[in-house]
Amino acid sequence: MTSFFAQEVRLSKRHEEIVSQRLILLQQMQNKFGNQNTEKGSQLQAAETAFKRNLSLLKDIEAAEKSLQTRIHPDPRPEVVSLETRYWASVEEYIPKWEQFLLGRAPYPIGVENQNKAENTLQNETQQ
Repeated sequence: MTSFFAQEVRLSKRHEEIVSQRLILLQQMQNKFGNQNTEKGSQLQAAETAFKRNLSLLKDIEAAEKSLQTRIHPDPRPEVVSLETRYWASVEEYIPKWEQFLLGRAPYPIGVENQNKAENTLQNETQQ
C-alpha cells in the first residue's frame, strides 16, 4: 500500500509540474501572439502610410507631367485642328475600301488612272 501511496504522490507531483509547464507555455504563446498582433498592426499602419505617400507622389508626378506637356506642346492652332479633323474624316471615308483590299477581298481601292495622275502631278512639281 505504501508503494501505491508513494507512486500516487510521485504522479501527483509530476502532474503539477506538467500543469505548471503548460501554464508557462500558454503564457509564452499569448505573449508571442500579442507581439505578432502588435507587429501586424504596425506593419499595416506603415503600409497604409506608404500607400498614401505613394499616391500623393503619383499625383504630384502626374501634375508635373501635365504641366510640362502643356509647355512643350501648347494647344494647336485652329487651322491645325481643322486640317486634322478633315484628315481623319478622309481616313474614315476610305477605311471600308482599304479594309476589303487588305483582307484580300477586293482589288486595289484607288484606280490605276488616279494613281498615274498623282504620279504625273508629283513628277511635274519636282521638275519645276
